[in-house]
Amino acid sequence: MAIQVGAGAMLQCSFGVAPSALAVLPQNRVLCGGLPAATIQDNVPMMNVPPFGMCSSPANPAVAAATAAAAGVLTPMPCVPVIPAPWLPGSPTVLIGNMPALDNNSKLMCAWGGVIQIVNPGGFTVMVP
Repeated sequence: MAIQVGAGAMLQCSFGVAPSALAVLPQNRVLCGGLPAATIQDNVPMMNVPPFGMCSSPANPAVAAATAAAAGVLTPMPCVPVIPAPWLPGSPTVLIGNMPALDNNSKLMCAWGGVIQIVNPGGFTVMVP
C-alpha cells in the first residue's frame, strides 16, 4: 500500500538541484497526520509546487538561452516549474473533495522534461490502497 501525502511533503525534480516542500491549502478540510491532505490537483506551480533551485534542463528556454550565450556550456538557470497536468496516478479508491488522494508513488511531469517525485510524504501513518 502507498502512503498518503500531506502538506510539507518533500519533492525533487530530476532537473532541479534542491528539494522543495509541497504546499497544500486546507480547503478540503481533510487531515493526514495532522496536516492538510493532498490530492492530485495540488499541482499549481509556485502555489503548491515551489521552485527547485536551479534548473539544468536544456528544454527550459532560460537554460537554453544561457547555454547559447556561454558558447554551449550548460548553464543552469532559476527553476520555474511549468506543470500542464495533475499528479499521476493518485489513489483510485480514496477521494478527497471528489479528487483522487495523492500518494507517495505519484509523479508530476514538468513541461521542460523534468519528473517531479515525492521523496518524503510528510507523514508515515496514513496508508491508501
